[in-house]
Formats: sequence, C-alpha cells, structure tokens
Amino acid sequence: MHSFRLFFLIGFFVILSGCASQKKSFDYSAFRESNPRSIVILPPLNHSPDVRATYSFYTTVTMPVAEAGYYVFPIALVDQTFKENGLPTPGEMHQASLNKLREVFGADAALYITITQYGSVYSVIDSSVIVSANADLIDLKTGKLLWTGTATASSSEGENKGGGSITGILINAIVKQILGNIGDQGRSIASVTSNRLFSLGENGILPGPRSPDYLTHPRK
Repeated sequence: MHSFRLFFLIGFFVILSGCASQKKSFDYSAFRESNPRSIVILPPLNHSPDVRATYSFYTTVTMPVAEAGYYVFPIALVDQTFKENGLPTPGEMHQASLNKLREVFGADAALYITITQYGSVYSVIDSSVIVSANADLIDLKTGKLLWTGTATASSSEGENKGGGSITGILINAIVKQILGNIGDQGRSIASVTSNRLFSLGENGILPGPRSPDYLTHPRK
C-alpha cells in the first residue's frame, strides 16, 4: 500500500510539472472581433541603460508588422507628430489618450512596445549583445487588449561554446569586443528580436488583411 501511494504521488507531480511547462495559448477572440487593418506604432519605452535603444529598435518594427498584413503609419511621421504636439519623449507619448490617437492618426489599433534589455552582457571571457522586448496591441475604439507578445535575441546564438582552446576563446572574445566597439551591434540583434516578436508563429500576431494568410491562417 505504501509503495502504491508513493507511485501515485510521483505520477501526480509528473503530470503537474508537465502541465506547468506547457505554454498557454493566447486568446485571440478580441483580436478576431476587432479585425484591425491599420496600426500606429508608438516609439518604444526604454528600460535598458543604452540611450540608443528606443530609436534603434523603432526602426526595425515597420517591416515585420507590415509583412504580417497591416497598414503601418510611417514611424518618422508618428514620432514627429507627437513631438510637434508637445509630447517629446516615449514616456509622454505612451500616456496619450486612445481617443486622441484615433483622432490624429485614424488608426484601428496602437502598438505599445517596451524594451526590457538592450546591449552587452559580459562574462569572464566572453560577451553577448542581447535585445529583449514586449509589445501590446490595443484597440483604439474599445481599449481592449488584442494581443501581447515578447521576444529576445542574442549575438551568441548558435556559437559553439564547448570546443576550442582557451587561447582561441580569448581571441574570439577580443575580436567580439573590438567589433562591438566599432558599430551598434544592437541594431542587428534588435532586428532579429523584432521579427520574432511580430511573427505569425504560435502566440504571434494574427495575419492582417494585406497578408495572403488572412482568414486562412489556422488561428483565424
């Protein structure tokens, strides 16, 4: 009897751990009901220490959202419109009322992005550039959350960390440091993060009316 209880408890906890590890599917009912056609993307909030993060990431978002099938308002026009109306920072822009956004831009939905990590992360003999961000798509008529997503990318993805001599590892680390100082590597990593964030994959954004997958996508 004692052994039976033990096996029962082990099986119970295995089931619980399996359920906990499963990724919860996003509820797209509000998204389908809203059926947005046009999206205004606000300059991202930057919670990283790198001051370049906001506009470096901002320049990467138009293409993946447009390729998902939506009309995207030109980001330079959006940014300038906010500034000309007395809202010079992303923090102030994100505080603008939904009614005002709809009145000024005539968009169906607004995309709010927050950068949680942008820049180099250092270890003893290596470094990586990591960019992480999350996004919320809000219906400008109802204020409902239509979709939320998060993504991250790193410059160290795909690298072989286990092989090679210590000399080779140190040389590789020095080269990465030099290349990292020459240009903004975060921009290219931000592009990967942005593409992942607005992909049509599992729990990704739904295809819009300009997409060939519109209304035929499995999640539609």
